[in-house]
Amino acid sequence: MSLTQVYLGLGSNIERETHLRAGLEALAAFLVDIRCSAVFESQPVGIKSGPFFNFVVSAFTDLPLMELDRRLKFIEADNGRYAPDRKGLPLDIDVLLYGDLTGNFDGLVLPRAEILKNAFVLWPLSLIAPDRVHPGVGKNFATLWAEAQIDQELAPVAFDWRGEALTPEDLLSA
Repeated sequence: MSLTQVYLGLGSNIERETHLRAGLEALAAFLVDIRCSAVFESQPVGIKSGPFFNFVVSAFTDLPLMELDRRLKFIEADNGRYAPDRKGLPLDIDVLLYGDLTGNFDGLVLPRAEILKNAFVLWPLSLIAPDRVHPGVGKNFATLWAEAQIDQELAPVAFDWRGEALTPEDLLSA
């Protein structure tokens, strides 16, 4: 059975640590070799709410794209994403890249456009996969981040999962 490398964007603005850790635990049940970028606090984009924590996960899966996306929606639902009385966004998990797939797959467009539009996606991607080439642009993520003209402020934040710090000390003290 072959595995496909995927990159997922995670974010939360309600009980951020709790929901992001719950999301990671749920992902660990069906993804292999999970690696996480540093975690960043950012102001919301497109909605009125409190600040978000965002980061990117790299992992491998044997699931087809649409099954992976379906499972991500279940994880979001389990964390209150679709509750009628929610006051923000408890957990958001987006497929950013699925192997080298490009195109529209039943409404899921890959690579995800937010990669190039949002600092809270591009900076973490440049840290976790600096040499990985964006399949639609042909430049690696380190170069794309260096050339980015995105007007969004991000602040690295201390965050741990399973006893391991995701955000390196040097990034926190910079």
